[in-house]
This record gives sequence, C-alpha cells and structure tokens, in this order.
Amino acid sequence: MVQRSLCRIASLFIFTFTTFCLAFGQQSGKHLLLQTPTLSPTQIAFAYGGDIWIVSREGGMAQRLVTGIDLLSGPIFSPDGSMVAYSGNYNNNQDVYVVPSSGGQPRRLTYHPGSDVAVGWTPDGKSWNFTRL
Repeated sequence: MVQRSLCRIASLFIFTFTTFCLAFGQQSGKHLLLQTPTLSPTQIAFAYGGDIWIVSREGGMAQRLVTGIDLLSGPIFSPDGSMVAYSGNYNNNQDVYVVPSSGGQPRRLTYHPGSDVAVGWTPDGKSWNFTRL
C-alpha cells in the first residue's frame, strides 16, 4: 500500500514537471531544465530558468516565488514548509536568502565576499546551513 502511494506521488510529480516544462518551453521558445526540486508536506519548489518556482504537490500551475537579475538556485524548504532558503546572485556575489513559501520579500542571510550556498535547515527549522565555495 505504501509503495503504491509512493509510485502515485512520483508519477504525479513527474507529470506536473513535464507539463510545466513543455508549456513554458513552448511559450518562451527555450527549453530550460528544471533543477533541484525540494518537497514540503504540501508544495514543491524548484529552480527553473534562473528563478525559484513553487507548485502544490497535488499539481496545478507553478508560480514564480522569487526572481532576480542573475541565477537563483538550490531551494530548500524549512522542516515545516513555511520558508524556502536558496542561493541567489543579486549583486555579483552569491549569498543565501530566505523567503516565505507563501511569497514575499526575500531576506539576505549571508554577507560574505565569497560564494555561499544553502545546503539545509536544522531539524527544528530555527537555523539554516550553508557552505562557502
């Protein structure tokens, strides 16, 4: 029973991403790849075309959660799914940012002169982890 549910979820996930990719690729004339999907109890966030997108796990239309001039990547949900940490290059330097999964203004978390990459959250969701490249 559990295995059947997991197969159903995986199939829905693949169908949603394939549909989105085909529809967006036809509109823009570009075929960009979806990257680094992350799951919360109710949503899926992923990088696509240099922005961070979010969609319900049940399917539907994906919405742009965060956009920027340069590349945004590596979204990671907090354990409760309320926040998304990601790596963003806004001022010619890659830093870690966090944004509510419901949308809103991103908040910068790191200020190092080198590149910082979001890698996860602590189990209680009160702190995040990053690495310097």
